[in-house]
Amino acid sequence: MLPLLQLIALLLPFIFISSFSAALAHNHDDPAIRTMEAFSGYPVHEPSPHGFSNPITSLSVDADTLVKQIEELSTFSDSPAPSVTRILYTEKDVLARRFVKNLMGLSGLSVREDAVGNIFGRWDGSEPDLPAVATGSHADAIPFSGKYDGVVGVLGALEAINVLKRSGFKPKRSLEIIFFTSEEPTRFGISCLGSRLLAGSDALAKALETTVDGQNISFISAASSAGYLTDPARISTVFLKKGSYSAFLELHIEQGPILEEEGISIGVVTAIAAPASLKVEFEGTGGHAGAVLMPYSRNDAGLAAAELALAVEKHVLDSGSIDTVGTVGILELHPGAINSIPSKSHLEIDTRDIDEERRNIVIKKIHESANEISKRRQVKLSEFKIINQDPPAHSDKSIVEAMVSAAKDLNLSHKLMISRAYHDSLFMARVSPMGMIFIPCYKGYSHKPEEFASPMDMSNGVKVLALTLAKLSLQ
Repeated sequence: MLPLLQLIALLLPFIFISSFSAALAHNHDDPAIRTMEAFSGYPVHEPSPHGFSNPITSLSVDADTLVKQIEELSTFSDSPAPSVTRILYTEKDVLARRFVKNLMGLSGLSVREDAVGNIFGRWDGSEPDLPAVATGSHADAIPFSGKYDGVVGVLGALEAINVLKRSGFKPKRSLEIIFFTSEEPTRFGISCLGSRLLAGSDALAKALETTVDGQNISFISAASSAGYLTDPARISTVFLKKGSYSAFLELHIEQGPILEEEGISIGVVTAIAAPASLKVEFEGTGGHAGAVLMPYSRNDAGLAAAELALAVEKHVLDSGSIDTVGTVGILELHPGAINSIPSKSHLEIDTRDIDEERRNIVIKKIHESANEISKRRQVKLSEFKIINQDPPAHSDKSIVEAMVSAAKDLNLSHKLMISRAYHDSLFMARVSPMGMIFIPCYKGYSHKPEEFASPMDMSNGVKVLALTLAKLSLQ
């Protein structure tokens, strides 16, 4: 019984603080049911002038090692520094996976992988049969992006575990790091592929049996070449049961400018916006750019695409909410010659909102516009496909309170905020209670080589993550 008594004595101070902070939190409305607009003016919690006596919060993060690991991981790239390009199941992706698995092993974690390459590093608690507390993110990178997106949540999680180990902390629930497969949609057009499967998406499992990339390489073939599944029937073995984890936390750069501009150390995420992706194609007759005169109908698929792009902007703005966004991220014309009228056009559209119904109304209006443009310009609307139409995810109130309590214990300013970007947490919320921690990034830059998070900001995020993991592991 002596180790248990020592554990209670070690954690008693911040268990009390957590309870006190939770009591204070009841003075506010439930953040999970408030809209983005309501949160836009949510009060900032400034650092307390009084420190807290807590043996874990006084420990420092090994920021130098964390920075070195991030730099080394960035070298596994198919584009030159300072950019990073790391695509699912490529040679560089496999090398990055090997690098992270090695670090997990060096930290004393037991490492396993599932059929699609989600990687798990586990630190067993004193009651290993209880559902574990999980944390993690991804390390794939879109072409010519930066070195911090996702990576901070993987290597930062590993450092958080090391912080707790160095402190002498012993978890009750096991702590597990998840390295998610393919959060980015770069290769197969599917965002959060690994976490969607963990959340039990039968539709995705079925679709992956026939999915191919831009070079007509099948998902199954690509996965097999990287050392993963060869039998499509094994995809469903990835699925997790609801409640497999008692909690899931993700540390991430904000990918926006708010925290940096307001001088706030920590963003406590209360909800993740509902994203949807659309594919649209128009087909015209094409022709010679000089010989087919303008007064006559050119059946121009390019102009149809241009009109629809402007219609997306109009419908988003007409929603009346600053939180509704829409982007035509891909627009391709065929045959793509300066002296040829486009005979085909292809658009891929991203639209998001914290309000699922409002987002769906925008999608409906975009579809109506596509049909109207098709008829008026006498081009064929050959495809209007909703690739995904996911609901929003809300952070668990008790996890929000634990993150807020940790930030207060650490004397760090913090702010409740919304994530407008896609994250694996969106799907892990279907498996377990979920929470996210944001840290500032330079000018809000992300998905570009200039993406940067300072060692101090990363250290602050790691500390909040470590302390929150400790609190949740004792429940």
